[in-house]
Amino acid sequence: MTSREEGAARLQEQAERWSLSTGSANEVVLAACEALATGLDGPALRALAACEKAEADRELPNLLPAALEEQGLTYYTFGSDEASEAGVRLLASRMLDGRLTPRELAAQVQRRFGYDLELAVGLSSLDDEYDLLRVTGRTVDEIDAEVIAEARRVLWVEGNLDDRVRERIS
Repeated sequence: MTSREEGAARLQEQAERWSLSTGSANEVVLAACEALATGLDGPALRALAACEKAEADRELPNLLPAALEEQGLTYYTFGSDEASEAGVRLLASRMLDGRLTPRELAAQVQRRFGYDLELAVGLSSLDDEYDLLRVTGRTVDEIDAEVIAEARRVLWVEGNLDDRVRERIS
């Protein structure tokens, strides 16, 4: 990835985390500053990066959609199902690039999304499998392999694979 691509990916990730209430408005503003430093530019991105820390929580919903659109990125409405689905995909990509173990992925998805979000059901169910190892006689390696396969499936939903993870899972 080029530094511009990294700046865009970081901005997208921080925006997704904010829309899920797992990141702060200030982290999004910092990511906007980093994006500018990598060579991304535009009036909406500059306005987002210039947002003062004390006003970030209030101003972000007004500034973020235009800044993301300007960069060809996706805006997810705060707390929406689309944001939750993006969160599941973000966690899956983190596991596939080594930032989470399969067990951590399954546990985080179940804790954050449970069984209410269709995209999360498979991973949430696999979290239960870890707890039932003694009863089922399965091994951690077997469940880990299923979690990895489910993470890949999650990233392929509707035939769309995020370009940020395409190389990581090939």
